Amino acid sequence: MTTATDDMYRYRTALPEDAPAIKALDGSFTTGTVFRVTATEEGFTLREVPVEPPLTKVFPQDESDGDAGGDDDTDSRTFVAQAASGELAGFVVVSYSRWNRRLVVEDIQVAPEHRGKGVGRALMGLATEFARERGAGHIWLEVTNINAPAIHAYRRMGFAFCGLDTTLYDGTPSRGEQALYMIRPCP
Repeated sequence: MTTATDDMYRYRTALPEDAPAIKALDGSFTTGTVFRVTATEEGFTLREVPVEPPLTKVFPQDESDGDAGGDDDTDSRTFVAQAASGELAGFVVVSYSRWNRRLVVEDIQVAPEHRGKGVGRALMGLATEFARERGAGHIWLEVTNINAPAIHAYRRMGFAFCGLDTTLYDGTPSRGEQALYMIRPCP
């Protein structure tokens, strides 16, 4: 089990008993800007634009949310951040694809009251450590174009845009949003 501690948080591999707290974590966000996507035959452009009033997004529960720890898949992990109070501050779920040496960030969430304190960066650090153990060449993730706070955080962590899917969310409550793909080398 991977464990790290700083003054305010303990980081570790998730245990089966963490599943209810992971499922209950508030991953919603509010933003005053979104990234407007313009797709062309040659690629796409992004432009950050203000939204008024600010937009609040609450993610629907996924049937797989809460599947933490206890699985025998050696190429998947869930890491959690536990606050000094014992409450779950955040988590990251990752899986490694051997064929293309890619670590995929399946989900990462930090509770609103713990954002801006380095929790997401520390969780991504555990994901990176796991990626290195597996021999990953890069770390890849998907984010909606309206999640400007996450996009800025990922860019500060060294991620760059590498792709777009304008139809991924069709038929879902997120219809009308675009999926942006980001990548970072795994040194």
